[in-house]
Amino acid sequence: MAIQFLPIITAFAPYIAQVATAAIPAFTPKPEVAKVDPVLAKQIEELQSAAIQNAESLHVLAEKMQLAIKGIEAAAQKAQKQVTAYKTMLFLSLGLSTASLATCIYILLR
Repeated sequence: MAIQFLPIITAFAPYIAQVATAAIPAFTPKPEVAKVDPVLAKQIEELQSAAIQNAESLHVLAEKMQLAIKGIEAAAQKAQKQVTAYKTMLFLSLGLSTASLATCIYILLR
């Protein structure tokens, strides 16, 4: 089931980091023009800092997801090579066993 989502995640992973990078400046504090209630101003600052921290965390997570996806792709390629090697060994052993069976039958009938 996860294999089906791997191409989708691979396609969107680079864009998540770009979105996070673009979103961080949108949440930076701006100079205040009008007087605002100090409690409200403090709450706004806390929300802005939380949004910045969340955006940075999202950026870090996106980078880690890209690394994980690259690792999964490398492991999948390695597993594919192993499967190919095992198939080759299987067909080789099947051929050798068929040849040995034919040899045994020939010797018995002779």
